[in-house]
Amino acid sequence: MIDYLLQNMWQVWAVIAIVCLILELTSGDFFIICFSIGAVFAIISAVLGLNIYWQIIIFAVFSLLSVIFVRPVALRYLHKNEPNKPSNADALLGRTGKVTETIKAKGSGYVQIDGDMWKAVSQSDCDIPVGETVRVIGRESTIITVEML
Repeated sequence: MIDYLLQNMWQVWAVIAIVCLILELTSGDFFIICFSIGAVFAIISAVLGLNIYWQIIIFAVFSLLSVIFVRPVALRYLHKNEPNKPSNADALLGRTGKVTETIKAKGSGYVQIDGDMWKAVSQSDCDIPVGETVRVIGRESTIITVEML
């Protein structure tokens, strides 16, 4: 069994690379993917016929280089270096949308933001008519609070 694994280490490295990619999907911090990149280079070294020791060294070196060089670039471009990146409904705060159903004074209506419909309330003393552009200033569960621009 061990002889088979040593002769077909590219398969083991491929499983490691795929498992690391799947684990990266759960974390999203671009750390685990660096080990997947290292495993890809280990696959190449296994296919080229290098022994297991060289494969491990290549895996470690390329994983470390990925952490040093690839991860910062990925974080900069994909996370925009935001320390507390809002997600889901919190990302709506500050966004603008169009009123699709009149928002009654101290009442509710509907606003469309990026194709999604949201129930909206206003703290304004006047109605906000259909077609008006509004900005999201708050959120309570799935109901957003808006103000006219």
